[in-house]
Amino acid sequence: MTQKLSPAERNAALSRLSGWANAKSKDAIEKRFVFADFVEAFAFMTRVALVAERMDHHPEWANVYKAVDILLTTHDTGGVTLKDITLALEIEKAAVRA
Repeated sequence: MTQKLSPAERNAALSRLSGWANAKSKDAIEKRFVFADFVEAFAFMTRVALVAERMDHHPEWANVYKAVDILLTTHDTGGVTLKDITLALEIEKAAVRA
């Protein structure tokens, strides 16, 4: 099982992730991505889905028109782990290709 990040590890990781923040609703990190239109948002979600499936680590997310809200947590540990940080970094790469 993957271990939860300590508060110091989590803060250090968040400092390397542009726009990601601690979630208010649960032990997680979150970010909103906004695109030009629905097609760009959906293409982004498709790219993220492929990465998430390869990693076997899936986001909680919602899409309304051109906005995609993503929340990352490792459910079996009940908090943020290195898996979440790694996926967040991959999500950032997917957003740049939009």
